[in-house]
Amino acid sequence: MRFEMRQNIWARIARAALGGALAALLAACGTLAERDETAKWDAERLYAEARAEMDLANWQRARTLLERLEARFPFGRHAQQAQLEIAYTYYKEGESAQAITAADRFLKLNPNHPFADYVQYLKGLASFNDDLGLFGRRLGQDPSERDPKAMREAFEAFRELVQRWPASRYADEARMRMNYLVNAMAQSEVNVARYYFRRGAYLAAIARAQGALRDYQGAPASEEALYLMMRSYEALGLADLRADTERVLRANFPKSTYLALQRR
Repeated sequence: MRFEMRQNIWARIARAALGGALAALLAACGTLAERDETAKWDAERLYAEARAEMDLANWQRARTLLERLEARFPFGRHAQQAQLEIAYTYYKEGESAQAITAADRFLKLNPNHPFADYVQYLKGLASFNDDLGLFGRRLGQDPSERDPKAMREAFEAFRELVQRWPASRYADEARMRMNYLVNAMAQSEVNVARYYFRRGAYLAAIARAQGALRDYQGAPASEEALYLMMRSYEALGLADLRADTERVLRANFPKSTYLALQRR
């Protein structure tokens, strides 16, 4: 009898605990539902509200609404536009890595979308700014001192745009940015070559200068690359190679300021 009484007591305790837990869970769900004012919004209202937030440059709030729109109405007519604009909000906030990821996701899901060329362009812009950061932009950082990896990724993004959509309205600007990036990457290589030269690492300086000449033909930095090669061969006592390099420098840059320095 006592054993049965104990069983009944424990059963009542268990039921009470379970009931309390369920009540707490339902209350929490109700609280969350009350907090989410968008819970009953349709796709049109979510999109309209997101656009209004974007007009006010409230990028994070806009993205939250766009993400809810895509999650609730993944097959609706606004879903693709939400994906596109999620990438844009990340870009506007300076969140380059997230913008690139969102752009890649859009292009994978919607390769033939009418705005696919724009998203590819946006990806290039995000890569272009990836290593610069807020302070670099404000201080006008020398582009040749930026991360070469980010510059290469931006170049590849713009190149893909030009190759896949040569008639795109963004193609001409992409070409201009590619030219800018080629010059910046060439100068970046020459900066490294100059660093090695000043520290007496002449073979390393020659290798980096040759790389700039080989990979970025015609870039303005080629002049300094040839000069650094010439001086490095001179320091190594390689007179023939020095003379050959000077001839190339004179032929391509007859008014070179570096040659003027040599005459002093």
